[in-house]
Amino acid sequence: MEDFSAGDVPLGAFPGPLYQERWSAGYKDGTPDTAGQVSGGKSGYYPSKVLSVQNGALDWFLRSENGISMGAAPTPKIPNSSANPPRANSLLYGRYSVRYRADPMPGFKTAWLLWPDSGIWPRDGEIDFPEGDLAKIIYGAVHFARSGADAFDKFDSDQSVSSWHVATTEWSPGRVEFFLDGRSLGATTTDAPSTPMHFILQTESCLPICPAPETQGHVSLDWISMWVPA
Repeated sequence: MEDFSAGDVPLGAFPGPLYQERWSAGYKDGTPDTAGQVSGGKSGYYPSKVLSVQNGALDWFLRSENGISMGAAPTPKIPNSSANPPRANSLLYGRYSVRYRADPMPGFKTAWLLWPDSGIWPRDGEIDFPEGDLAKIIYGAVHFARSGADAFDKFDSDQSVSSWHVATTEWSPGRVEFFLDGRSLGATTTDAPSTPMHFILQTESCLPICPAPETQGHVSLDWISMWVPA
């Protein structure tokens, strides 16, 4: 479990000495986010301008500069032997919980996801939770592990991100289930991912709308816990 109690890290310095053994800042500054990769839009990952640790929480300061909307995608390091060769954050099944909240920011979104180590998509699937525009409801999605066109099951909540929530994913052989504050949003058994994946706290913009230039605010991660099968 990570509760960011080791101390604060100023904006631009995460993970720093306090957290570098357990975290990576993720994609480097200037890396296009999902919308940027697909459409060439002016949005991307800028951890040096977004990430810090404040008052016992990992903080994303989301905003736009010079017409570019900025997010970040930090990644926890979880040494294990799921992958061959081993990687620092490879997982095969398990239970993943986060306690988080965000300011309502239309055009910015979370897509905190398990992504296949193989990088082969959609063949090896994808699991997203919590996902959603930061001015709308929280939902989860499981992209089926199959070749061909992308297909997925989506599970909506009736909750916004403006309050603290605990979002939990339970991934087991043949099944993925999502819980929000202990209440199940639903489960799928359709072509559930079955190969090692890694957890990325992908926070981005422009899917499908971009934030207004003046839109800014914070996403806060209070804690994250992961239970991985032995």
